[in-house]
Parts: sequence; C-alpha cells; structure tokens
Amino acid sequence: MPKKKAVVQADTQAVHPKRGPDRKLTRRQEKFVKELVANDGLITLREAAIRAGYPPGSAHSRAHELTSLKHCPHVVREIQRYRDELDEMYGVTYKRHVRDMKRLRDAALDGGAFSAAVQAEKNRGLAEGLYVSKSEVRTGSLDAMTREEVEAELERLRQTYPETIDITPEVKEQDAESVPEP
Repeated sequence: MPKKKAVVQADTQAVHPKRGPDRKLTRRQEKFVKELVANDGLITLREAAIRAGYPPGSAHSRAHELTSLKHCPHVVREIQRYRDELDEMYGVTYKRHVRDMKRLRDAALDGGAFSAAVQAEKNRGLAEGLYVSKSEVRTGSLDAMTREEVEAELERLRQTYPETIDITPEVKEQDAESVPEP
C-alpha cells in the first residue's frame, strides 16, 4: 500500500509541482494578485503584499519577489492573466460602447431626462461616424493688430471672396404729417 500512495503523490506533483514555473499559487499569492490587479495604480506593490497577508516588515521584499519573473514566474503569469481577464470583462469595445449609450438613452427617456437622452444619442452617432467634428484654430487676434492692419486684412478678405450683395433694408424717414395717428 505505501507504494501506491507514493505513486499518487508523484502524479499530483507532476501536475502541480511545488517548485518551478508551473506551480500552483498559494492563497497569499492569489490574494496578492487580486489586490494588485483590482487596485492597479491605486496602491503600491508593498500595500498589495500587506493586504494579501505578508508581514509589513518584509512586504516590500515579498512584493518584489512576487513580481519578478526570475523568482515567481507563475505569479507574474497569473497577474497578466487576471489583467487580461478584467480587460476583456470591462474594456471598452465599439459594440459595448454603442450598446451602453443606447441603454443610457433609453433610461434617460424613461426618466423624462430628454436633454440627457439627446446627448446619449448624439454620442452614439459620433461613435458611428454620423457626425463630423470640425474645428479651426487660428492664431493672433484683432486686439494685437493696429487699425491699419485690420483694414488691410478686411480688404484682403474682400478681394478673396466674390462680390457680396448688400441686403441691408432701406428705411425712409417720413414727415410727421404723413404718419397716421392711432
């Protein structure tokens, strides 16, 4: 009987060895990975190690080891796998964006928030490419120009464009006698 147990243990170790790049994560390592990735950029590696249960005195060293390909390649791979999983779950894709904007529009309409509904629909249209946003940036200002420079620029603009038609209405002044009284 003892030989069979040894064979079973050897098979288990072959699948999940205690050492090497294919080993299984410990509970603390799993917690470290989740803390680090879930709070990405919000906490330090040391803080993630402390939250995972490592002693504060050695947390800095443990965090360095856990994120080192040389020391813990299995943890580094799990960090990347978990990041990829979260990116896939919560990342912005075109379809998800347009679908979410539709949901927001519908919720806004149901709530009577017509301005928000219009804005959501406009953003869906922008995502679909229905609207073209065009802006022109000009440098300089009239305040920095002299009167002569402004007049010269106006004359240049008049020469650039075809003749304009004056549509200013003419107002004729009437005599006080010809104005009818109420």
